[in-house]
Amino acid sequence: MGFYHHHGQGYRDRSGYGFRREDLEGVQAALQEQALPSRKREEEIARALEYGLEAAPSIEDRTIPCFSRGELPHWAGINTFLKVPFLEDVRKVGEHDVAVMGVPFDIGTTYRPGTRFGPQAIRRISALYTPYNFELGVDLREALDMVDIGDVFCVANIEKSFDQITKAVSHVFSSGAMPVILGGDHSIGYPCLRGIAENVEGNVGIIHLDRHVDTQEKDMDERMHTTPWFHATNIPNAPPVNLVQVGIGGWQVPRAGVEVSRKRGTTILTIRDVENMGIEKAAEIALEVAWKGAKAVYLSFDIDSVDCGFVPGTGWPEPGGFLPREALKLLQLVAKEGVAAMEVVEVSPPYDISDTTALLAVRAILDVLATMVIHGKIGKSAK
Repeated sequence: MGFYHHHGQGYRDRSGYGFRREDLEGVQAALQEQALPSRKREEEIARALEYGLEAAPSIEDRTIPCFSRGELPHWAGINTFLKVPFLEDVRKVGEHDVAVMGVPFDIGTTYRPGTRFGPQAIRRISALYTPYNFELGVDLREALDMVDIGDVFCVANIEKSFDQITKAVSHVFSSGAMPVILGGDHSIGYPCLRGIAENVEGNVGIIHLDRHVDTQEKDMDERMHTTPWFHATNIPNAPPVNLVQVGIGGWQVPRAGVEVSRKRGTTILTIRDVENMGIEKAAEIALEVAWKGAKAVYLSFDIDSVDCGFVPGTGWPEPGGFLPREALKLLQLVAKEGVAAMEVVEVSPPYDISDTTALLAVRAILDVLATMVIHGKIGKSAK
């Protein structure tokens, strides 16, 4: 063996491993994958060949069509979210489990504009993902009936746009589909929550991940992206005692909002709270507060809750927030109990770098949906 004769002698001749392979998540996940169905994938291939024509004779892989009509290639096609079918007739949205909708609205911003382009950016980079998650063992294409219903028509007026957003969210939620909302600035939290609350017979809790409290009454004499939870918790069945805000802190928390939070008795966990108690305990507190006496919970994920080194493409970047892994773990833990709807807000593509901010937004949504599938809160397992 020459030069390599003395390499790795402590391991080369061992009769077995010093660990149990079956205990590794990666090995378990590989075994679980073989049990996943593939019917919808096969249907997608058949549909692509029918609508997109069969490939040229020189193409050996006969699952490839002439025109791109499915998941592959990731850089081609017309982007819906995760390349799920586009539903033009929103009257039929109740026939599906999940409806992804864009809210391209940013006239509630108070510093950096650009979140009106958030839905486009999120959809575009979502093409980089497959519907299958290795660790979670979920194939969303097989587990859920998902559609993209396009964007709410937001006009050049804050209050009229709020009315449009509320009507859109209410329509989707009341139909029985779960709204997944691509923002847009965080002012949309109020009209989105309003659209949920008017269809719930009982209280609605709010789990809000952010660096900012967003609870002041007005900003520059308008209801802006710093004010959604003041107005949302004015809704009779969305009381402030069911609002829990996780990750708050830093130098961008206006005292006017803090005063409201103190007087109304909302629950605030700073990023230091989370660091000291751990993600699991923070999630348990969030669930306890949001679900106490409630019939449904609304999940609001502001992308700027994550440290700005990881999410440069946002309107109010703030250092010291969650690491991406921490935010994703927290989202998974709160999603175990199910959520009525989810919004991801404040993705501002003009300030993004290599689509990293939009990419995390996509990942957050997919992790929440997959977790709900695993725990029987949505899809076939919930029926």
